[in-house]
Amino acid sequence: MSYDIAIVGAGIAGASLAAEVAPHARVVLLEAEDQAGYHATGRSAAFWSETYGGAGVQPLTTASGPALRDGGFLEPLGSLHIGREGDRAAYDAFLSEFADTPIALKAVDPHAHIAGLLPEWTLGIWEPSCAYIDVAALHANCLSRARRAGAEVRTRAALRQAERVSGRWRITTEDGVIEADILVDAAGAWADEVARIAGANPIGIAAYRRTLVQLRIDPPTTPAMPHVAAIDGSFYWKPEAGGKLWLSPHDEIPTDPCDAQPEELDVAIAIDRLEHAVDWRIMGVERKWAGLRSFAPDRLPVYGFAADTPGFFWFAGQGGFGIQTAPAAAMIGASLLLGRTPDAAVAGIDAERYAPTRFG
Repeated sequence: MSYDIAIVGAGIAGASLAAEVAPHARVVLLEAEDQAGYHATGRSAAFWSETYGGAGVQPLTTASGPALRDGGFLEPLGSLHIGREGDRAAYDAFLSEFADTPIALKAVDPHAHIAGLLPEWTLGIWEPSCAYIDVAALHANCLSRARRAGAEVRTRAALRQAERVSGRWRITTEDGVIEADILVDAAGAWADEVARIAGANPIGIAAYRRTLVQLRIDPPTTPAMPHVAAIDGSFYWKPEAGGKLWLSPHDEIPTDPCDAQPEELDVAIAIDRLEHAVDWRIMGVERKWAGLRSFAPDRLPVYGFAADTPGFFWFAGQGGFGIQTAPAAAMIGASLLLGRTPDAAVAGIDAERYAPTRFG
């Protein structure tokens, strides 16, 4: 089989890019697992925050907002960033970092937003634009759009070999051999491994484990509760249906790319941090899971053709913000892949900021 573009990885990165380019090219999406989105995408904390990932990521998140809202993938939530007096420097730095962005941030009394918050948590920043994001629906929509435009999605098609032959890629997978003009590396935590297989220089994209736990608490959460994040980066939580709470210790544990599983110690750390923030009773742990996030050395995403390997395109390093930036990232990626003028929604974003050539 012959294609214009072969995309390795069918999580939100690969799926969203395929949806953008499939109307203009013959595309195949190659996924190693039995189902697309098994790793990072399927284990997301499912919120959209313009401050998450820092000022370097904010333009991508903000530019993605209209597409996500118009598609019905966002629901109002709001985010409260909280701290203690010892976090004053981090509090000031947070406000300063986003001072010149369109994000509306307001200093507030956190106790006015969170019943049961312990007295020492005196610092608060309100981010009203934060929203729930329906990750499953967004991912399914991207795959559906790609298929309707003619893209082929192959699962159980792990990459085994990729070599450049007569100006094209000859790609060997568990599902057979194909050819393509361009090979896109959208493999998340496995991005550097895909690069090695293709003979491209790895960038240094590293995988980290993130833990989440669903708790039953007393009093139960309410629909009015916002997403809450510690300014020092030690935890975040958000309400879930049925009065439940999703909690993370905001951990980033270095790991080899794998089917990440939660560690009991990390679950215990998360609960301990929650107990030092609120006076709620924890009635039980209902479930726990872990996912992978992957970062380039400077913690910004990587979009663009490799300088050292013809026809090899990076679309990786999307950290924990790959879902909330997916529409803008895909628009930028598609314009670079197809040599087209960027969509108006991302025309003001400097794509060079995310180019792989920045690593030399």
